[in-house]
Amino acid sequence: MGKYIADLKREFQGYTGKKFSKDIIAGITVAAVALPLALAFGIASGAGASAGLVAGIIGGLIAALLSGASYQLSGPTGTMTAILAITVAKHSLQGMFTACFIAGVIILLCGVLELGRIVNFIPLPVITGFTSGIALIIAFGQIDSFFGTTSAGNGIIQKVISYFENGFHINLTSMLVGLFVIALMIVFPKKWNNVVPASLLGTIIATIAVALLKLDIPTVGELPKTIILENRFDITSINLNDIGALLSPALSIALLCIIESLFCASCAARMKKETYETNRELISQGVANMALPFFGGIPVSAVMARTTVGIKAGSATRLTGVVHSLVLLFCVLVISPVFKYLPLSALAGVLLATAYRMNDWESIKTYFKRRMKGPIATFLVTMLATIVFDLTIAILLGIAVALFVFMLNVSSLEISQSKIEKHRLNAKAHDCDIEEKFKDAVVVYITGPMFFLNAQKFTNELEKIQGYNMVILSIRGVPMIDVSGLTALSDYYGNCIAKRIRLIICGTQDSVMYRLKAYGLYDIIGKENFYPSVDKVLTCEDFNLTNR
Repeated sequence: MGKYIADLKREFQGYTGKKFSKDIIAGITVAAVALPLALAFGIASGAGASAGLVAGIIGGLIAALLSGASYQLSGPTGTMTAILAITVAKHSLQGMFTACFIAGVIILLCGVLELGRIVNFIPLPVITGFTSGIALIIAFGQIDSFFGTTSAGNGIIQKVISYFENGFHINLTSMLVGLFVIALMIVFPKKWNNVVPASLLGTIIATIAVALLKLDIPTVGELPKTIILENRFDITSINLNDIGALLSPALSIALLCIIESLFCASCAARMKKETYETNRELISQGVANMALPFFGGIPVSAVMARTTVGIKAGSATRLTGVVHSLVLLFCVLVISPVFKYLPLSALAGVLLATAYRMNDWESIKTYFKRRMKGPIATFLVTMLATIVFDLTIAILLGIAVALFVFMLNVSSLEISQSKIEKHRLNAKAHDCDIEEKFKDAVVVYITGPMFFLNAQKFTNELEKIQGYNMVILSIRGVPMIDVSGLTALSDYYGNCIAKRIRLIICGTQDSVMYRLKAYGLYDIIGKENFYPSVDKVLTCEDFNLTNR
């Protein structure tokens, strides 16, 4: 708490009316971007438009006040909606609220226990993969609203099957409204977008068109003028038997919040040239997500889009987030009756455009253009697992694939051999008869880690070396060795003893020498058979060529 107060004092040191006006303008600008998205994400989640607005108001306010950075802006996100929609379908709204509360507890504990660094253990292709998978889920989830049709099921596969079985009946008016919003978001000049977001302008025009032309298409409907919704978390309704089934979606929500919030903080820190407190950020998100179910809101996290807009609009302090929440509150209390004319297809258009922009196209193009097999495999597995299973399984599978690919890449063991040649040595005074002296010796160079994936290759390659009385094994290029590598080296030494071949080991790194001694192999091979380098062997005057 002391450090939080100290950081607040530093943040507001020299705070002036000019900075306050910047915070107000930035907050209003962010709210303009957040409003249509909050409505759309609320509907897409299955909890309703009001739940999205409440999340932006309550979640955004709590996260802004407790945030580990002055610039972090939070609210409902597209990545969350896919998990929430499935959770609502399987476990009802109360189940989703319970999962949200559990997720908040998990996030809070991660902050208290200072586990914020866990996000660094998730490879970038995994993040890219699950983001693309969620983008596809969001896009398919908007087909009904966009085309004004209906389907059974929540998953992509179930929806496609439903369309084939029941037909695909398009409401042309709904589709045209949705296409208009998408087209506007594509062609709208970026410099104007900083003043009036294209998504907001599109939904306003669509709403006016529905109200004036009395278009017969599905709309959001009237929203309650309150931030304490009728459908909210009832802690007394928790069924302990359901907790186990809710742990998976809760963990997925927590992971998404942690990843998005810390990724957002990292990127925004470079833009704002400020530092951030990782664990405090998680604590703020944890508290926000624990509180939201009691108001009927959906989960939140820090959002890159809102944060970036806030910074570009001149945000000076965390008051930007407070203003953003107050503007959304004004919309709920004052202008919510207007939302009954807001067409669902317009919000579907916003979400389809958002789903497309969610993808990290630059990274995806790099993977495929440069034919990076490892990242491509990790990306595709994670994306497909996100669609077929859930985020938790997708991340675990993605990390497993990434680790396997990494192990394959680092398992490369290069083995080469060379006869003793005088001109390749640094020797001076004693090199006159070296070639003759070591005519029955060979130098074998090993480069790469020696572990279970390549231990057999080590054995096979060295067994091919025949016709020498001495093998000088240079392992300067071996950074690590595991039990399998030690066993392979021990077995090879045994073969050398049986064939009366002397084995010399040179250039052992400290970490490898430690393992050799711990395994007992250093004593077995003998101190006299270890040299710091090949040159030291060849220039040693009293070197004994015999085995032992």
